[in-house]
Amino acid sequence: MVKKTIKNLVGRFFPNQKNPDGGPQRYEHDAHRINKRRVSRHAIKVCEVLAQHGYEGYIVGGAVRDLLAGLEPKDFDVATNATPEQIRPLFRRARIIGRRFRLVHVVFGREVIEASTFRGVSDDAQHTDQHGRILRDNLFGSQQDDAARRDFTLNALYYDPISEVVIDYHNGVADLQNRIVRMIGDPDTRYREDPVRMMRAFRFAAKLDATIEPATLAPIQSLAPLLGNVPGSRLVDEFIKLLTCGNAMSSLTALRDAGLHKPVFPLMDDIWALEEGKAFIDRALNRTDARVRGGRPNSPGFLFAALLWPLLRQEWQGLQKDGQPLIEALSQAAESVIARQTAALPIQRRFQSDMRDIWFMQPRFERTSPKAIRRMLSQPRFRAAVDFLQLRAESREVDSVLAQWWMDLANGNDDVRDDMIANLRSSPTGPKTTTRRRRGGRRRSKRPSATARQPAQDDS
Repeated sequence: MVKKTIKNLVGRFFPNQKNPDGGPQRYEHDAHRINKRRVSRHAIKVCEVLAQHGYEGYIVGGAVRDLLAGLEPKDFDVATNATPEQIRPLFRRARIIGRRFRLVHVVFGREVIEASTFRGVSDDAQHTDQHGRILRDNLFGSQQDDAARRDFTLNALYYDPISEVVIDYHNGVADLQNRIVRMIGDPDTRYREDPVRMMRAFRFAAKLDATIEPATLAPIQSLAPLLGNVPGSRLVDEFIKLLTCGNAMSSLTALRDAGLHKPVFPLMDDIWALEEGKAFIDRALNRTDARVRGGRPNSPGFLFAALLWPLLRQEWQGLQKDGQPLIEALSQAAESVIARQTAALPIQRRFQSDMRDIWFMQPRFERTSPKAIRRMLSQPRFRAAVDFLQLRAESREVDSVLAQWWMDLANGNDDVRDDMIANLRSSPTGPKTTTRRRRGGRRRSKRPSATARQPAQDDS
């Protein structure tokens, strides 16, 4: 589907040619046919305000790539020749962020437009670590310099929403047409500058149904250990983007083949070795891909819960066989698996909390009381836990009829839920009900006194 869309939209309008004078290709609206209504009005506003004050402003990078490919951009970035100090006063809600790269976040309600200054060419003023990773870089330059500093040709595209012109310095449009992910500059050097680019190469290839150009692919396996030097927060963000690119299983498999999984998903080899481990993750990520295609959001907590479940389930069952009570065994297995994963990739605490909520509801789905069901309905992660139960039913871990009962309950209105809970004891499909035993055992009824046993006078 993606392949046909790119061919129709890009191949129809863009000739595979180079500008004879060596400058950038410029494509007018009649050539690129970007529908301006699909462009964020806030990103357009940022470019207009910059232009009103004498600066240049372009929508840049992934948004332009996705618009040309017929995909829906997730966010919009703006590149400009204005410095962060010049950008910030132009907007009512704007703040300068970042130390490695200083840029401006312009806030419009729930949408944030990231405005960055054109980057300059590399020189000795850059701060790098011993492996070549750039630690701080606030060198500013021209648009051409900025294009040369971007990672892949597909992302070095600039769109002026005022004149509706696309500017291409590195034949990125041709690579998009031919579905090739190609690094700008020397791949070895560029990966050392920012090792996350190795993960991005596989994500773009999967998202666009593209291939990685041989020279771009060649150094990745040998440089994979460099990901261990990247801050964990960046790895988590990139890993989540990879899982929600619309072709997650292909991305994950390619990551493993290149050896890039070890710094971000070190338990992958153990899970793949389990009998149903890979199959479970395949089902989970197919569901994720379907949500991406439908424009629906995906919960990172749910994704991590699904990725780690096969290993957690194995440890949980093993602890129960050793005599551990069900919930204690689940708690111990969860702590063990999370600790092993976060030793490499520090999953944020809010995602860990979501994972635990989803996991700990699973045994409660099989045996509970009407009062407990109502409590579960009020849980913030109840629907996610029900979706997870459906996933387990597909894997034949639980009864599919039981999973459907809970899904019907989740989808029902208040009246439907009341009826289902009221009929729970007589329902052959719902969870088994439990009766809470009073503390201290059954109470003995007091024997009536002798006086009480005597008949009343009126009864004689």
